[in-house]
Amino acid sequence: MINHDEEFLGIDKSSGFSLRVLALSVPAGVIFLILGMFDLLPASLALLSYISIMFFNTVFLLPLSTEIQQVKRYIQNLAEGETEEELLKKMTEKETRDLTEAINSMHRFWMAKQEQLENRTLTDAAVLDILPDPLVIINKTGNIIGANLAARRLFEVDLTNKDVRSLVEDNGFVSAMERVLGLEARTAEFRLCLKELKEKPKFYVRIARLSWFAKGEVAAVVSFYDLSKALSLEQMQQDFVANASHELRTPLSIISGFIETLMTTAKDDDKAREKFLKIMSEQTVYMAALIENLLSLSKIELTVATPPVDKVSVNAVIKEVKNALELKFLEQKLTVKAQFARLPKITADEQQVMQVIRNLLDNAVKYATPETEILIATQKVAQVPAHRYYEVGAGDAVEISIANVGVPIAQEDLERLTERFYRLQEHKNKNIKGTGLGLSIAAQIIKRHKGNMLISSKDGVTTFKVYLPLVLEA
Repeated sequence: MINHDEEFLGIDKSSGFSLRVLALSVPAGVIFLILGMFDLLPASLALLSYISIMFFNTVFLLPLSTEIQQVKRYIQNLAEGETEEELLKKMTEKETRDLTEAINSMHRFWMAKQEQLENRTLTDAAVLDILPDPLVIINKTGNIIGANLAARRLFEVDLTNKDVRSLVEDNGFVSAMERVLGLEARTAEFRLCLKELKEKPKFYVRIARLSWFAKGEVAAVVSFYDLSKALSLEQMQQDFVANASHELRTPLSIISGFIETLMTTAKDDDKAREKFLKIMSEQTVYMAALIENLLSLSKIELTVATPPVDKVSVNAVIKEVKNALELKFLEQKLTVKAQFARLPKITADEQQVMQVIRNLLDNAVKYATPETEILIATQKVAQVPAHRYYEVGAGDAVEISIANVGVPIAQEDLERLTERFYRLQEHKNKNIKGTGLGLSIAAQIIKRHKGNMLISSKDGVTTFKVYLPLVLEA
């Protein structure tokens, strides 16, 4: 026996499926109505069929049709970015409610995907902006579709949709770009001077074509690595070797010449021997000081990346160095005045801070006009002035000022005073002794402490101001 029960057929009784099947099958009554018109059926039966059609369409199909129209408008609103959360509550038909819930579920899914994509895009942009080297992303035609912060700062123009070849008027760059975009080469690497920019910086440029599965229109990436600092450092190293060799060669030549003289023409001349031995002794002392300073400079450079941890009283260090140099002040008839402010202890390397003060005070004594004043002053300031080449410490700082009266220094010379072996021509003419490394050593120590040193000269008064942060972060 066949069971026609709805439950047996898997039909949900609450869905109104039976009624809807009936409503959809009643239009067959139209056939009966036609048959009635041709006297093939009784007229009463045909009329009853027609009335049944109108009744079931009105009761069952019309509400369903109305809600389907609402669902259609709902989908259109979603496509336009609007939402109608109340629509689901107004639905009376289970099928349309289910359909609306399915649409909402799909909408939430794609909204989540869109949010993930937007977050991914923002993350990619943030990562690119962190990169220190300029980088631009181009499409297959060479137009820029993305650039990081360093690139925007370098070219100082709106790079969006700009042809990258218009930024660099260099035949080699254009040729390399066309080879990569034309699939003749996967990468191109070369050196380039950007003559279009004011400083005319030199760059190592790398153009890399991306794989076929790269996102969107991305075809290649152009990166610019600034060689200016590296070339400058390389030149400084070459100059250092040359200057160090020269500085050592001069006293060695003097000593060698005097030894030869003492062994020949002056071997029996007591007066000449005494004079030459004194000069040889002075040159030996100079070489020892030079070698000591070179070793000290190398040692400091090795510790630049290691933050100091001592707690140092700046005023106490200055007083100690001042007392140690008292004899030199008296020899030059110099008056030293000190103005100490109340200062907290700073995080620093005490021995290195002492070396900075000693070098600056020794420098002030050497180049000060006799019978003048050297003024030492300390104070607490709000921050360390920014440095051009490295990051300084944040927060409060200590300022140490040392000023002396002497030969006026030109601005172009002030900027070079911390270079190794650099000495003013006026000082060379006066035969002032020194290795030319004292200020270089001081500058390296200050760099390790994330501080700064500003040098000024006005009306013959040269002032060195050293800034050291109170606290150093590791």
